[in-house]
Amino acid sequence: MGRAAGMSEPFWKTKTLHEMNPQEWESLCDGCGKCCLLKLEDEDTGEIAYTKLHCKLLDGTTCQCTNYVNRKSIVEDCVKLTPAGIEEINWMPKTCAYRLVMDRKPLPDWHHLVCGDRERVHATGNSVRGKTVSEDTVFEDDMEDWIVEWDEEA
Repeated sequence: MGRAAGMSEPFWKTKTLHEMNPQEWESLCDGCGKCCLLKLEDEDTGEIAYTKLHCKLLDGTTCQCTNYVNRKSIVEDCVKLTPAGIEEINWMPKTCAYRLVMDRKPLPDWHHLVCGDRERVHATGNSVRGKTVSEDTVFEDDMEDWIVEWDEEA
C-alpha cells in the first residue's frame, strides 16, 4: 500500500513495542491463533514441540479467544503478551507481528495492518483455522500424539 506525500510512517515502523499505546499493541495481533497452540517442552533439551491442540478458550473457526478479558483467570498458564515479556518468549512463531516489530522486520503482506483485510491471514493459510482441535478433546497423557511440525506458513 503506497503512502501519499506528507503521510507519516505507520506506528509499527516508528515505535518500539514499549512505546505503543494499548490500542496499537492489540492491533498488532494478526489473529493467527498460533500462540494459543499447546506446546510441550523437552525437560532435558528445552526444545519446544508444537501440537495440533489449541487452548480450550480458542475458537478454532475464528481463531479468537472466547473469553479474552478473563483468560488468565480461566487458563492459569495462559501467557499475556507484554512488550517486556515478548523478548523472553522463545516459542513465538517467526511470523508473529510482535516478534517482527521487536526485531525491526516488516510485517507480512497478509497482515491486516498492511493489507486492510483481517481474513487474509486465514485465506493465505497463515493461521491455524481448521487445522487444530481443542485440548479438551484429548487426554493429557495423549498430548505427545498430537505433536506436529508446523511450517512457517501454518
